[in-house]
Amino acid sequence: MLKKVLIITYYWPPSGGGGVQRWVKFAKYLRKFNIEPIVLTVDPNYASYAIIDESLKKELPTNLNVFTTKSIEPFNIYKKFTSKKEIPFGGFANEENPGITQKISRFIRGNFFIPDARIGWNSYAYKQAVSLINTFNIKTVITSSPPHSTQLIGLKLKKNFNIHWIADLRDPWTDIYYYNQMYHSTLAKKLDKKKEFDVLDNADNVIVVSRAIKKLFASKITSSQTEKIVVISNGYDSDDFKSDSKTDNNLFTITYTGTLADNYNIDGFLKALISVINEVGKSKIKLQFVGRVSKKYRDIIENSILQPICNFEGHVAHKESISFLVSANALFLAIPDEPNNEGILTGKLFEYLASRKPIIGVGPAEGDAAAIIKECNAGSMFEYSEETSIANYITELYKKWIASPNNIIDGEAYKNYSRENLTKKLVKLIP
Repeated sequence: MLKKVLIITYYWPPSGGGGVQRWVKFAKYLRKFNIEPIVLTVDPNYASYAIIDESLKKELPTNLNVFTTKSIEPFNIYKKFTSKKEIPFGGFANEENPGITQKISRFIRGNFFIPDARIGWNSYAYKQAVSLINTFNIKTVITSSPPHSTQLIGLKLKKNFNIHWIADLRDPWTDIYYYNQMYHSTLAKKLDKKKEFDVLDNADNVIVVSRAIKKLFASKITSSQTEKIVVISNGYDSDDFKSDSKTDNNLFTITYTGTLADNYNIDGFLKALISVINEVGKSKIKLQFVGRVSKKYRDIIENSILQPICNFEGHVAHKESISFLVSANALFLAIPDEPNNEGILTGKLFEYLASRKPIIGVGPAEGDAAAIIKECNAGSMFEYSEETSIANYITELYKKWIASPNNIIDGEAYKNYSRENLTKKLVKLIP
């Protein structure tokens, strides 16, 4: 008989993004290890999603039990109140130059919805979780966040049931780079930190996606408890890379996928690329952004000599984004330029690795992303202002492409980050 595990996650298809893919893939591979995942999530009709990706529904196992509940969603009210076309995400990263209405909304979010504005789902989710635990005789519950309010469901279940609770925290909590944008009062910060501590203190295991985030959370609990914090990064699914997509060898194409907000600080990269173009010309170079690009950087590019070689694709389905990676000649990675960014490991990094194309990265040179790129011999990470070094590396890759257009990265280390291998690590935590 399969061992049953309850996974409680707010983000689930049709929501898109790396956090969704993480648990869709875990759910896909858990059955290989004789574990049956049962998923509890929010009803899409009530949810407030920043990104929609209907294609992810096709990746769900056909025999997967998914239960949904209603929710109360302030972000949907905010969207109507501000006439915004999009739900805020990443600390309102998709909102530039907030006006007074946005600032008031952030203050309300930071002081009246602790830890976050999706806490309106908790009462409904808890009630359904209790029913599922009793119906399926569940002994292990996994809660995944953000939103970190989801962890409070696990905390309440742990206190009321004899369960093994695994808290998966994909991002920092009170140390997240956009935390101060919420205008928390002293009392609100104190309450938030207390909730964060209670989760870390009471969970049987805490999963994080990077070594730096493990170090951050370990500093908040007693040293005797730090061993329960385990790093299980995001990864790639080898099944996603079985397409017939071919590299476009007519142009040396540098591709970026995902959100690009103002705080990603790609100025040095853009100046480096301009330097390269001035040296080798622009007739054979293409820069491609697949995803949402901030107005700031779109304007900078469109008002520079990069405009003729740049293509903005906008948001695409996950499967299509993979085809863009596979058809590129080099991949651009940017880590947000914020405090404590050493532990930021975007999900796309691992799909970049699986594409076997060289990575041009900007971010902390001693961070976790840089370490993985080095481990897999998959490219180079540069500090934001290292324009000359970035330009030299792009030129080196360009010349290699001229000599051998089909050149790919060698090595097998990237396979450590396959979704199946990462699921093996997760299974070890389930008693």
